[in-house]
Amino acid sequence: MQLYWGDIHNHCDISYGFGGLENALLAARGQLDFCAITGHATWHDIHDWRPEIDFLIGFHRRGFGRLAEQWAEVKATIERADQPGRFVTLQSYEAHSRQYGDHHVLSPSADLAIIEAPSPQALLAQVDVPAIIVPHHVAYVPGYRGIAWDSFDPQLSPIVEVYSKHGSGMSDDSPYPYLHTMGARDGRNTVRAGLAHGKRFGFAASTDHHAGYPGSYGDGRTAVLADALTREDIWSALLAARTYAVTGDRIACAFAVDDHPFGSQIQVGAHRHIHLAVHGCDALDRVTVFKNNRPWRVIGGHELGASQSGPYKVRIELGWGDKQGGYSWDAEARVSDGTILGIETCFRGQSVLAPTPDNDHPSDINALDNRILAQGNDTVAWHCITFKNPSTLHPATAALILEIDGDAKTCIEVLANGRSLRASVGELLAYSQGMHMDEWSSECVLLHRAVPRSALLCERDWYDDPETPCDAYDVEVRQHNLQMAWVSPIYCGSV
Repeated sequence: MQLYWGDIHNHCDISYGFGGLENALLAARGQLDFCAITGHATWHDIHDWRPEIDFLIGFHRRGFGRLAEQWAEVKATIERADQPGRFVTLQSYEAHSRQYGDHHVLSPSADLAIIEAPSPQALLAQVDVPAIIVPHHVAYVPGYRGIAWDSFDPQLSPIVEVYSKHGSGMSDDSPYPYLHTMGARDGRNTVRAGLAHGKRFGFAASTDHHAGYPGSYGDGRTAVLADALTREDIWSALLAARTYAVTGDRIACAFAVDDHPFGSQIQVGAHRHIHLAVHGCDALDRVTVFKNNRPWRVIGGHELGASQSGPYKVRIELGWGDKQGGYSWDAEARVSDGTILGIETCFRGQSVLAPTPDNDHPSDINALDNRILAQGNDTVAWHCITFKNPSTLHPATAALILEIDGDAKTCIEVLANGRSLRASVGELLAYSQGMHMDEWSSECVLLHRAVPRSALLCERDWYDDPETPCDAYDVEVRQHNLQMAWVSPIYCGSV
């Protein structure tokens, strides 16, 4: 089995949201293996109308109606986009609930019908095709569209969305707090609270992007461990919770107990063998294995590798400046005295989470044509569009990560819109280097520090004995650049 990467919860103008469906699918194909485009469909316990929430009620009801009118066409478009072996699509719509929290329905079937029901259980009971229902932004206040763990059913929801543009719902002290107008992160509704209640589920992440850019970097992606890139295999992996959540970087994780991978529910004896292997996209800061919701093994600092030898990962980041309307980049990276082993794109769409009274965006808002133009053993060329960072804490940059086989003498030259920045791996092991495109408040190119292989890797084996009738092991990975991964638990019953 191998890892595939997707976004199974995001929005565009098929309901309330922005950006065309075809553009959303094009963006998804550019940097994902699988995707579901989600339409907002129902809200069974929506607030009674009153003047001060007229806009809130109005845009929801209009969005629900828009999706219902074109549901058959939406499903057909998504169905046509499925290309086994290259790109997999799933059908999806969202059901809001103040009482139970928001969920999205996922199905491999183009016959999925929109159903309004008073609870997730009642909804799925009326669905007559294979489907699951995925809770998302779970950590909002109970009764305020946060999850209701007491009624959670893992048979309906084998996975839970633990991270998105809303933030991290893992715990009330997790990085990435909830800052949306929907309110604060409540510890009673976090993922770790659900695990403490004995609920069993796997972890997923998706963008919840509202402007037609699935997989937008930094907003959440789901990794699945599957036999092949087909709808049937991706679906089987989701059902089995062979999944984990990442914020953006494709952090590769292998985690198993007695050779059973993450997401497994197994019966094992004493002296169980636990294997962990992590391959990051930036220097690893800390890797934590949790047992029964408590840190069990923590690897960090001097325990992680210190060798300066290759291969290396070098991130090339483009953006900054003050252009609200976007800045178009044509860039090329050339490597001398070394070889490009692989690349990873970190492209973003313009960030939109929900409509407001004063925003309106065209259907081509994120028709950005971010893509790789050419790739060889020592060169890669790409096109992307970046925007002014919305604040000093929120990036709108784009990046490419190069994996390079070389040594300290290997040189990287970036050609961007007629300007050139060149540095050796040896120089980049010491410092990052930047280049401006103009004299004032201009766009910038940044060659990040080179990260040697030893700083990217963590591999450990342990043996452990039972502590409870069912022990749960899960993993949290944190890189120096604050990109994270949360690996689904393995539930180990005692023989």
